[in-house]
Amino acid sequence: MGRYIVGITGASGSIYGVRLIEELIKQDNEVYLVITNNGKKVLEYEVELNFEEWLQTINKRSEMLKLCDIDDMFSLIASGSFRTDAMVIAPCSMGTLSKIKCGTSDNLLVRAADVMIKEKRKLILIPRETPLSSIHLSNMLFLSNLNVMIIPPMPALYQKPKTVEDIINNTVGRILASLNVHSDLYHEWSGGK
Repeated sequence: MGRYIVGITGASGSIYGVRLIEELIKQDNEVYLVITNNGKKVLEYEVELNFEEWLQTINKRSEMLKLCDIDDMFSLIASGSFRTDAMVIAPCSMGTLSKIKCGTSDNLLVRAADVMIKEKRKLILIPRETPLSSIHLSNMLFLSNLNVMIIPPMPALYQKPKTVEDIINNTVGRILASLNVHSDLYHEWSGGK
C-alpha cells in the first residue's frame, strides 16, 4: 500500500512509535524504522519488551518492516530519490527537533527528516516534553512554518478514555488520520451524540 519512515528517539513515549508501526504493518504498509541508541533503551524500559524480539515477531508475520542503521548515510531513506509517502518521528526528542530545525544531519534519522523537508513531503513530529521552553516552542513554530506537522501526544478526554491504552490509541489514530491511513483507533467528533 504505502511506504513510510518511522523514527523513534530517546524521548519518553516510545509506545507511540511502536503502536504506529504495528498499525501501519497491519495494513500492509512498508515501514522503514530508524531508531536512536537511546531510543532502543527507552523503548525496552518503558514498553518492557525486547527490541530484537519485537522486530522478529513483526517480521514473522510480514517482511514489511525494515530496520535502518542510525549511522548508515548510504541507506535508501537518506536520498530524496527514494520515494516515501511520509515520515513520522514518535516520540521526537527536543534535541532531535532542534537538529531538524537547524539542518544538522549528523545521523540517518535527522538526514531522513531533512530529506522530507527538502522534497516537500509530509513530516510529522510527536514532541514529548513538558513543560515546553521558549526554545522548544520557537523551534516547533519554525518547523511548522515549513509545513512540518507537530502533533503533541495530548489526551482527547472528550473521547472518554478508560485506560492508558485508550489514550495512546487515540493519539496513534490521529497520526494515522494525518497520514490519510484509515484506522479504527480514531473517531471523528460526533457532536457529543
